[in-house]
Amino acid sequence: MAKYRKKPVVIDAWQLTKENVDTAIPEWLDLDVVHIFNGGLLFAEIVTLEGVMQASEGDYIIKGVRGEFYPCKPDIFNATYELAE
Repeated sequence: MAKYRKKPVVIDAWQLTKENVDTAIPEWLDLDVVHIFNGGLLFAEIVTLEGVMQASEGDYIIKGVRGEFYPCKPDIFNATYELAE
């Protein structure tokens, strides 16, 4: 069986926190696809290729290589991505 390595790719990502919502939502975040709810419990509903998914406070919202958006838990994000210079 052959083994494969994931190609290095640079993505846009933003962590859903009260501080980040209050200070600045990045311009690349499409608010027609990512709906942020900040009425007590902070969460986002994201229209993905697989249907609507939810991001909880602390999760990352990632813009993929084809412009798609999806949520990612912090532990998976930190194990998979590093800051690109």
